[in-house]
Amino acid sequence: MSIKITFAPTRSANASVLALLVRKGAEPAGLGADHKSLVAGAMSGQRFEGEAGMSADVFLPGPAGAQRVVLLGVGSGDDAAFERAGGALTAKLLTAGVATVVADLSGADAACAARFAAGAAQRSWRFDEYRTKLPAKQKPTLEELIIVSDASDVEAAWAKRDAVTRGLGLARTLATLPPNILYPESFVERVTATVDGLGLEVTVLDEPQMRELGMGALLGVSQGSRREARILALKWNGGSADAPLTALVGKGVTFDTGGISIKPAAGMEDMKWDMGGAGAVAGAMLSLAARKANANIIGVMGLVENMPDGNAQRPGDVVTTMSGQTVEVINTDAEGRLVLCDAITWVQSVHKPATIIDLATLTGAMIVSLGNEMGGLFSNDDALAEQILSAGRASGDLLWRFPLADGYDKLIDSAIADMKNVGPRGGGSITAAQFIKRFVDEGVKWAHLDIAGMVWSEKDGATWAKGATGYGVRVLDRFVADNLEG
Repeated sequence: MSIKITFAPTRSANASVLALLVRKGAEPAGLGADHKSLVAGAMSGQRFEGEAGMSADVFLPGPAGAQRVVLLGVGSGDDAAFERAGGALTAKLLTAGVATVVADLSGADAACAARFAAGAAQRSWRFDEYRTKLPAKQKPTLEELIIVSDASDVEAAWAKRDAVTRGLGLARTLATLPPNILYPESFVERVTATVDGLGLEVTVLDEPQMRELGMGALLGVSQGSRREARILALKWNGGSADAPLTALVGKGVTFDTGGISIKPAAGMEDMKWDMGGAGAVAGAMLSLAARKANANIIGVMGLVENMPDGNAQRPGDVVTTMSGQTVEVINTDAEGRLVLCDAITWVQSVHKPATIIDLATLTGAMIVSLGNEMGGLFSNDDALAEQILSAGRASGDLLWRFPLADGYDKLIDSAIADMKNVGPRGGGSITAAQFIKRFVDEGVKWAHLDIAGMVWSEKDGATWAKGATGYGVRVLDRFVADNLEG
């Protein structure tokens, strides 16, 4: 649950905790002249100069006792800096014994005020469901953020940001849930219950239906698990009847042992978030439906569990995909692309999208390349790639484009099938993208986002605490807003 956000046109005189925004190198506005020296001393003593995301505390004497004033840096004052400031405020006060805080954003435009609210709300998300002995000092106390804003359209701006915040919450929850709780069937149940009433068309495919369709690649990954695979599709018809359809396709491996090509024990527990791509698609679809996006979008999630029992897929097996192409499985731990290829073929066969964007925690090689700072982007269309890169910069979900080329594609040719599911060690993220590209129909614009290093963080970020980040939701929502809604 995130904190409650409310807006007020004026500031209450008796706010016990007040937040004020400070641009880099400037003095805070909104305080009386008699407090100027005290504030200046506090800023100097805490080395606070208004940098974005930084904060400082000042305690001012008053008739009702000391008033706590939190100074929040917004740097040059763009809306991204306001988002960081909102996150910094929540990080400072979430467990500080404070129930309500008033943030004076008078003079800020609606976009900045809404993004401040979003940063604060997103940073307040926590998952304490299984913590039964949480010390009192670690329990959240912050319940409400009252934002003072004189912008006439701030409520409308916040409604859109609130929708994205809800989508992030869903994606983070899905990535955080343990694998004995979240598996393909329960993923479907949770997501469909969460989006119920938003107007999304829901389609669910079970294993017999997928088998009839010939999804040998996806089902091959699932065959070692007692948990049955699923395809979940959520369709939003918010645009005109003749507007093109865009498909968002997510890898949803709810737990990945690696299968017979089993992973090392150390760190295997992290593989509960190998469904981060599907989680991002689910969150994005919630966001788009909640804000009633003026676009036609379908989100498709391929959901499997990759386990190594006696019926599991073996290295050396050959599977036939829904497209009819055959794949020699060299490594059962390169399973995500096998899930995606059948999901992509299905959405093209049934729904005929003009554009496909797939998201997957696909390769460790991407983390080697980019660490945990950016996701990787591959595309068969330069204009689409630039649109997504731009959406990433604007939303904060940063991406870096990688190449595709015939030389890389040849590295996944098989001696006994149409292709193999891995190439050599070098260029592993690229050959994975080349594999997926082979299943994209002629004339369909396609982009692949390898987000392996981004859906989970070992340190706090500006708008998230250590753990699930919800990466992918914001960039997808922004892409739709900037390019499909007009």
